[in-house]
Amino acid sequence: MELLLVEDNRRISEFLVKGLEESGFSVVLTETGTEARNWIYKKEWDLILLDLLLPEIDGFELLQYARYKKIQTPILVLSALGEPDDKVKALDYGADDYLSKPFHFKELIARIHALTRRARLNYATSSEVLQCEDLKLAIDNHRVERGGREIKLTLQEFKLLKLLMENKNRVLSRAQILDTVWGINYDSNTNVVDVYISYLRSKIDPDGCSRLIETVKGRGYLIRTKEEPE
Repeated sequence: MELLLVEDNRRISEFLVKGLEESGFSVVLTETGTEARNWIYKKEWDLILLDLLLPEIDGFELLQYARYKKIQTPILVLSALGEPDDKVKALDYGADDYLSKPFHFKELIARIHALTRRARLNYATSSEVLQCEDLKLAIDNHRVERGGREIKLTLQEFKLLKLLMENKNRVLSRAQILDTVWGINYDSNTNVVDVYISYLRSKIDPDGCSRLIETVKGRGYLIRTKEEPE
């Protein structure tokens, strides 16, 4: 399995490269944002490990660049920035997971395996088109439309809608959504799920359209179709 490690701290990078290679991974190290951008574009990786505080081009810009170029490689952010706002920003820009420094190496390995396993599963089903009434979601090209009108979603909005549509007519708790879409352990009091549900509703349930996303008080959210019972 080939990993791209983007880390400018020599002490940390030496530790990570040694540990990852001993765990059976092939690792390419890059220490600047510019060099990382070139590697991200010219080669396919199984996973990218990305620091945010980098010289020349920072990690947030690299996340935006990768997703703008339709590069769907799983990206795990490793950063000393541990504030909730930093995590939300990184995830919204396209990160698949976020691990704050310092971290336990065993947890890093577990996160890597989880992300690559999820990526393989997504690839196997990438030709699917999910549908709920007149709402369609094409997994392979990340296209969403309702009534023939294309709807632009961020990566996290797309992941959230995909999860709801894969489980249509089934109530999903906030904890289930957090674990599947964000893949990290948030404070149980976070409102990030509610915020993103609001974002989705404003885009897929505009005025004049039937409301597809429902709130089930005390339980969570679901996307409901009229033709099927809950």
